[in-house]
Amino acid sequence: MFNSLSDRLTATFKNLRGKGRLSEADVDATVREIRRALLDADVAVPVVREFTAKVRERALGAEVNEALNPAQQIVKIVNEELVAILGGETRRLNLAKNPPTVIMLAGLQGAGKTTLAGKLSKWLKGQGHSPLLVAADLQRPNAVKQLQVNGERAGVPVFAPHPGVSSEFESASGDPVAVALAGVAEAKAKLYDVVIVDTAGRLGIDAELMAQAANIRAAINPDEVLFVIDAMIGQDAVTTAKAFDDGVNFTGVVLAKLDGDARGGAALSVASVTGKPVMFASTGESLDDFELFHPDRMASRILDMGDVLTLIEQAEKNWDRGEAERMARKFADQEDFTLDDFLSQMQQIRKMGSMKKMLMMMPGAANIRQQLENFDEREIDRVEAIVRSMTPHERVAPKIINGSRRARIARGSGVHVSEVNGLLERFGQAQKMMKKMAQGGGIPGMPGMPGPGGFKGARKGKQAPKKKARSGNPAKAAAELRAAQEKANAPKALPTGAAFGAGNEDFDPASLNLPKGFEKFLK
Repeated sequence: MFNSLSDRLTATFKNLRGKGRLSEADVDATVREIRRALLDADVAVPVVREFTAKVRERALGAEVNEALNPAQQIVKIVNEELVAILGGETRRLNLAKNPPTVIMLAGLQGAGKTTLAGKLSKWLKGQGHSPLLVAADLQRPNAVKQLQVNGERAGVPVFAPHPGVSSEFESASGDPVAVALAGVAEAKAKLYDVVIVDTAGRLGIDAELMAQAANIRAAINPDEVLFVIDAMIGQDAVTTAKAFDDGVNFTGVVLAKLDGDARGGAALSVASVTGKPVMFASTGESLDDFELFHPDRMASRILDMGDVLTLIEQAEKNWDRGEAERMARKFADQEDFTLDDFLSQMQQIRKMGSMKKMLMMMPGAANIRQQLENFDEREIDRVEAIVRSMTPHERVAPKIINGSRRARIARGSGVHVSEVNGLLERFGQAQKMMKKMAQGGGIPGMPGMPGPGGFKGARKGKQAPKKKARSGNPAKAAAELRAAQEKANAPKALPTGAAFGAGNEDFDPASLNLPKGFEKFLK
């Protein structure tokens, strides 16, 4: 979503590198480029003006002039101001003291409210809640059916007393206010602690439909009213957000379709213009592509500084603790890393989601964005098929896989033999690396780690002394060889004063100036 903005800002900051001091002209040029980047990203003009004014004011102040690295200080200022316009801090759901907590969804038609209702319900279920979905969208064709399908996929019950309309030629007949009230009553009766009410979308600023949404809000008195907005609608996001804020007075914003390729200015505009925080973000089509919105982490992504915290959270949530402990024990016991272990680790990684999304969370990922875009997610499926086409013995002892076995594995997995060869070669390298790390030698060739190609302070083995070259003259060479043999066969003289050898015959104890009577101990 923010690829274009991120690239523009990163290029702007590169021009500041290496400058020990920034002049006013440098600051003005940087602010001008930031302004252009934000406007090109469809950020609202009032937001751009306020943002650039704050950045310029702080950039010309003492915190930059007195900094050891002015360029990094400018990046820090931009990062802090981005966090501010994105909402400042993470805003979580306000849960009711007396359940159920009622959440109402509102937004334009096509913004993705019904899909988001399924995502939010699954996310809440994962947090330990027992949500209930209420189908109060009786106007859009098959909206009730869609919510029922999403509820089934999320494992969450759906309250739908009215079927709604099934085609665009039917007219709405049910009362959405009555359905919403009945849904809340159903949740209280069956002890659901969260109710998510899906309302009808509006095609625009329609006074009649907006009044209907206001009536639903007044009837059910929700604890949270979430405004679902399509992150790709651009400048119109501000007008739409203001209209819904006036109509239903929403309490938080949910950004849908944040994985799109649009410029994403809505995310940077809505929170600042309405004063209402962005609470959640929908980042894909799957029900699992849903996350709590963290302004500081989003600002880091925009500035290509990565989002390692989210990556760690995903790993903790999806990684099998038992499998991790098993691998840790195997690693500590210096057991061989097998293809079964390799397959198990791949399956753990797949649980975390898209490889592209995970790698894009790493700092500096913008530099390899083209390679990531070309990465084929199906490559993991092909690798898994190759490993599963091997016998249990072959997975434990891959050295026995000869030419005929490789051909059989290739046929079984539907790939070329060259792909099997490539996998076995990469696995061999990974196995050596794991063995080296288990022995405490570090990663081979990794800078800053012990081992071959490691840092200078790593312990090095003693090098064998170089042999002295012999002379080309036969007589001289024979003399050198004879002298070397005599030196090797000569008896070695014991060092004077050695603990187990003869002492020096000329040694005089009186020369040591010892205390009187101590000489007898030296005889």
